[in-house]
Amino acid sequence: MDDQQGSPELFVFLASTVHDMKNSISVLGGTLENLLNQANAQANAQANAQANVPTAPLTPQDASYPQLAHMLYQTRRLSDNLMQLLALYKEVGKPTYPFEPNTVPVSELVHQVASQARVLLESKQVALDIEFPPDLLWTLDEDLVIGVLAHAINNAVRYTRDRIRLQVTERDGMLELRVEDNGMGFPPSMLEAGNAVGRGVNFLTNSSGLGLFFASEVAKMHKRRQQAGSIRLENGGPLGGGAFVLTLP
Repeated sequence: MDDQQGSPELFVFLASTVHDMKNSISVLGGTLENLLNQANAQANAQANAQANVPTAPLTPQDASYPQLAHMLYQTRRLSDNLMQLLALYKEVGKPTYPFEPNTVPVSELVHQVASQARVLLESKQVALDIEFPPDLLWTLDEDLVIGVLAHAINNAVRYTRDRIRLQVTERDGMLELRVEDNGMGFPPSMLEAGNAVGRGVNFLTNSSGLGLFFASEVAKMHKRRQQAGSIRLENGGPLGGGAFVLTLP
């Protein structure tokens, strides 16, 4: 009997299950964001009442707050992984995330990424610097690129001390999107994985590989005049830590 006959149905079932799991995780993440937002609002209201001056977001003193922040970080990681699996479903079945490039303002893209990351970064007391050309337009798949950048920021939260930088520039006719942190930099194994992922690295052999593989696939989907996008990992830069770089034609 041909074992391949049941494969398409199995793939559809697995994709549907992953989609349901992602929806549940998204609901959990939204609940955690609301709880953290409420805790921040209460802390700021108390500080304003005492000092009568504007304050930056404060970390509430409740002992459960760091645990909630860590839970949000983990749910974001899990949601990212499930989203990436759904997008990569195109490799074995009908695409769940079709490639739909549109011309969008780079400023809008950056602000969407920053908005999605706001609660997690505030809960972890991590500052986000953004830098981009205010009037630049680019043709790309907005949802997929936002997914790549959101995952890069979530990953940077793991390595940074207290600051992350999202920079977008146009360089030599290409769009370069960088997510940098001020941590200790990527370990050699991750730098090697970042360099090898486009050459067929087995992304199941390391914890960071799925995100890199997904980012590489998204980059390669973007093509113009026989040029395709790419990704790379670096150490150094203005913040002195690690840098994830997505380049799109």
